[in-house]
Amino acid sequence: MILDEIVADKKKRLPQHKARVSEEEMKRLAAACDRESVSFYGAVAREGLSIIGEFKKASPSHGRMDNKIELTDRIDQYNASVDAISCLTEEDHFLGSVDYFKQIRGISGLPMLRKDFIIDPYQIFEAKVIGADCILLIAAILNDRELKLFYELAYDLGMDALVEVHDEEEMMRAVGLDAKIIGVNNRNLKDFSIDLNTTKRLAQMAPEGTLLVSESGVGKDQDVKFLKEVGVDALLIGTVFMEAEDPRALAQRWKRL
Repeated sequence: MILDEIVADKKKRLPQHKARVSEEEMKRLAAACDRESVSFYGAVAREGLSIIGEFKKASPSHGRMDNKIELTDRIDQYNASVDAISCLTEEDHFLGSVDYFKQIRGISGLPMLRKDFIIDPYQIFEAKVIGADCILLIAAILNDRELKLFYELAYDLGMDALVEVHDEEEMMRAVGLDAKIIGVNNRNLKDFSIDLNTTKRLAQMAPEGTLLVSESGVGKDQDVKFLKEVGVDALLIGTVFMEAEDPRALAQRWKRL
């Protein structure tokens, strides 16, 4: 399964990162960070449908993105149309990096999600240092102890955490954690197929007051209308924005539907 490959590669990468900046130093830098986080929760909780615009160079399911505009132009458009930004920092399969994240952080005041495969507290301290307002925690790659530890660490550092689930068992774990923000991944992690009904099915399990984000598979007006009817608070949109010539117009149109 591709998820296992990504995690295995992440485990190989982590010692390289820690060799450049030790864990103790990263903890110190995170503690010394005086930047006040922008509320990712607040961005998703606004009235109406919120949109999280993603920046990524590639994905295992899609390959390299056919980018029509440069990073700075894209972020200018995001700044004018979306409520938050997600940036991939996974190097091997999404061609992301913390450098992209820091570049975007320098030109956007929107709340930012560090989207990566977090398996070590080091990555959470690093997220704080590079200016993240929220981290992604993927239930499928974390046990209950890790999920709770990482979730609490994020909030201790002043960030939000988006807990990603893709089936009923993971949804129950997120609910048991009292997760404030739950992301439903519509992509099957085994065969990469997309089914927006995953969000519809799991949304029924979300307690009142939980913010629900639908991830993956949004590509047309009908998808947005369907997910709005399901009752999601936000959509996280990557590929279609990355390959659009005018993501701002697309985001603005979808928010008006």
